[in-house]
Amino acid sequence: MGRYGPFPAAAGDGGGCLPPPIVAAEGALAVVDGAIATAAFVQLARIHRHNHIQGWTRQKIFHFMIGLSNIVFLVYFVSTIIATCQRWIFWVHGCGFVLMASPQILLLASFLLLLSFWVDLCHQTNDEDEEDIRSHREALLDRAKTKPGIPPVNIRQRCCPGIQLGSRQKFVILVFVLLFIVMFAFAILIWVGKGENPIDSSLLKRVYLDVFSVVVLVLGGALACYGALLFSKMSKVRSETVSTEKRKVASLAAVSLICFLSSAILALVTNVPVLLYWYSTDADIIYNAVILFVYYFLGSSVPSGFVLWIMRDLPHRQVVERPTESRVVTLFRERPSTTQDPQWRTAVTSSNKALKSSPI
Repeated sequence: MGRYGPFPAAAGDGGGCLPPPIVAAEGALAVVDGAIATAAFVQLARIHRHNHIQGWTRQKIFHFMIGLSNIVFLVYFVSTIIATCQRWIFWVHGCGFVLMASPQILLLASFLLLLSFWVDLCHQTNDEDEEDIRSHREALLDRAKTKPGIPPVNIRQRCCPGIQLGSRQKFVILVFVLLFIVMFAFAILIWVGKGENPIDSSLLKRVYLDVFSVVVLVLGGALACYGALLFSKMSKVRSETVSTEKRKVASLAAVSLICFLSSAILALVTNVPVLLYWYSTDADIIYNAVILFVYYFLGSSVPSGFVLWIMRDLPHRQVVERPTESRVVTLFRERPSTTQDPQWRTAVTSSNKALKSSPI
């Protein structure tokens, strides 16, 4: 029979530590995630130094979230090796689960945020009128609430300048908070399950992993679908800039689909990420080590590194506009145009919007 327990059996020179193949897999993952986190925060510092006027832009938020998630992954892998050798009981019964699930939620929220921006671009023409009406109403309400002579105070803009949250981005924040609440609820149940009660901690871990894998699977499919839709819309615009952004969208959608689909299926089939100590032979140890490395490498390291590579370009530096002399230019037409094709007007508007807002 295979073995499952809070710690591996003490045998040979390894004592109560993890087998060398699993230690090697987690050590390699720690090195990779540490390199990605370092690259993310170094690039974030360069972007902020290059253009600090705009505050927290979309590019800065992605670099921060990816860097933070990979740092937590690094701490998790190193702590797993140490906690197993030191036999930390609290690590298996709750704390290790929290440290394992937290960076996955952070990474999931990053790609949910990317999906929300793509959805905004795909439905931009439909939501434009509603957004204008909503902005007009908010402006009227702010004007009515503001007393004469006292400037309005926007706490969010003062604390986090540059961030513009739409309805879909607020929904992503809500999902992010709910995922953390669910994760902590599972952690509490796993902690309670260590005592003499009918709660099975290993079963709870498998249920959480299965549910999370299904969410990741749906996210990968949604990114692929909206990436293809956005690619088709951008293909109608003739521009060198749009062609570059179009290639970025296509490659990011493809990588997200392949990586998330592979890691989710791997987790659903094997459950190795939460059943790390299930082995009886050397073949089982090597199998678990390979599955563990592939799961985290495809599920987090490759998407994180690819997003950083896609967003590697520094933004345009903002310059202070100087007032220029006004000039009157008169344009003459041979014949005034009385009508315009609505489809032509829509195409021009869509082209301008696509050029104005980058999907990455």
